[in-house]
Amino acid sequence: MKSLKPLVVGPLCLLLCSFPVQASPQSAAQHAGQINALIPAASRNAQPVKVQDQLQWNDLLKTTHSGRVRAGLDDGSMLSLGSDSELRIVQHDSASQQTSLEMNFGKVRSQVVKIAKPGGKFEVTTPNAVIGVIGTDFYVGFERGKTTVICYEGKVTVTPRANAQAQNNSGQASGNSITVAAGQMVEIVSHVPPGGFQTVSTPPAVQQSSQLATDTNANTPPVYQAHSHVLRNLLIGSAIAVGLGVGLAVGTGNTTPPQRTNAPFKPVK
Repeated sequence: MKSLKPLVVGPLCLLLCSFPVQASPQSAAQHAGQINALIPAASRNAQPVKVQDQLQWNDLLKTTHSGRVRAGLDDGSMLSLGSDSELRIVQHDSASQQTSLEMNFGKVRSQVVKIAKPGGKFEVTTPNAVIGVIGTDFYVGFERGKTTVICYEGKVTVTPRANAQAQNNSGQASGNSITVAAGQMVEIVSHVPPGGFQTVSTPPAVQQSSQLATDTNANTPPVYQAHSHVLRNLLIGSAIAVGLGVGLAVGTGNTTPPQRTNAPFKPVK
């Protein structure tokens, strides 16, 4: 029996040592990023979240009326989730540049690094639209059956889902998709509005207002006077982006939202 012991122990040790090597690639593939900043009224998978918490595939981020979250993805892209929002990180593979996000409701600003890998993609899906980019800075909001997309830099492709259609569109339609360039926006709705669908240009004031509304160094976004219901609706769609970055506070367990100050936001590295 003693002569058999080395024969049994040796292979067993090799088998046990192989487990970490096999598990490591799978674990790395599921990592998506980390929380960089927040106002604490937020959760990850229904549990309280804190700064520097790690993010995995299929993680669900949710904020209440007084909560906001900023997350850094592994490829360098940034997500700023506004209040009253829910966002699922379905997939984020930085090596192949495959990213898929789902927004059930709320608002998010995405600052996406340029897609350079063949077959790479960065998509945000709402209940009635799919938004795809190749590297840009844009805003997506979904509320009451309407998706609002505003592009700050680069280009965004917006494709309505099912029977949804575009209104207040300043982008370029091509087939069933709409290309929204910097300074443009589009709304996707599931039901035809009373006045029918409209195609409008984006006023410069709307572009400037939406950019300042999501600037983390801006204290008070300017208010512009609207002379038509179309411009008013565009301003409303732009202004709700104010919750994305303004007033974000870095914290690690402080349950009291901080007071607003004039100091610029400094994200945790």
